[in-house]
Amino acid sequence: MAASLPFTLLAIAFYIAGASWVILHLARKVPAKPALVRFVGLSALLTHGLALYSHMGLPNELNLGFIEATSLANWLICAFILIASLRHPTLNLAALLFPLAAITLLFSQFYASSSLPVTGHNSLFFHIVASLSAYSLFALASVQALLLALQNHQLKHRQVSGLLSVLPPLQTMERLLFELLLAGQLLLSLGILSGFIFLDTMFVAGMLHKTLLSLAAWLTFGLLLLGRWRFGWRGLTAVRWTLGGSLLLLLAYFGSKFILQFILA
Repeated sequence: MAASLPFTLLAIAFYIAGASWVILHLARKVPAKPALVRFVGLSALLTHGLALYSHMGLPNELNLGFIEATSLANWLICAFILIASLRHPTLNLAALLFPLAAITLLFSQFYASSSLPVTGHNSLFFHIVASLSAYSLFALASVQALLLALQNHQLKHRQVSGLLSVLPPLQTMERLLFELLLAGQLLLSLGILSGFIFLDTMFVAGMLHKTLLSLAAWLTFGLLLLGRWRFGWRGLTAVRWTLGGSLLLLLAYFGSKFILQFILA
């Protein structure tokens, strides 16, 4: 773990620098400079990835306890922020999510997981990455949904200052939310399907709740996307369904790991 410490410290510094610039921009103290934020964010991802590679025991093992899984999920979330920013105004999310990635990376550096390493197989790693990528997109969608709810509230009460003044138009926010949901649903479908193909433990006692919660989340997001296409669902309806499905995924992916490692242990 000591070998990864320089990468951990560099990644944290880059994350804090990127988030600080975005926060200063939102406070109208500095210009936007999206290219600068992307460069700093990309540097944070690179160093975070190198540190996480060591924390997970790769390439010979795959040690994915609660802390490592959370750090990997936050790495994916920040990567999706940067990728989406090439088409959509998502860099403002870095003000919250870059520091969160830094905190989880710091924990993974100094708090080694107590779970047993799992021998790495390509099929298992594919399933894990697909599932965590789906969760990361839905986590971004949840943040987007909360901002959309706040934006709706401010518009109804005719509050044109504060956060509303720096957010994109409502239609842009809703379009981005449903694009995140659609991409997340595709990845979640891939994760669930790969689990059924490559794993034989989807319905054993210790994994049954995860499988059922994942399927419930998949159904929730599927109904939301169908409602959007067929009935034009939007606004608070979309917010509630998004947060509900994301909560199911949070319990499926991280609930059992947290209970096993920090409560039952």
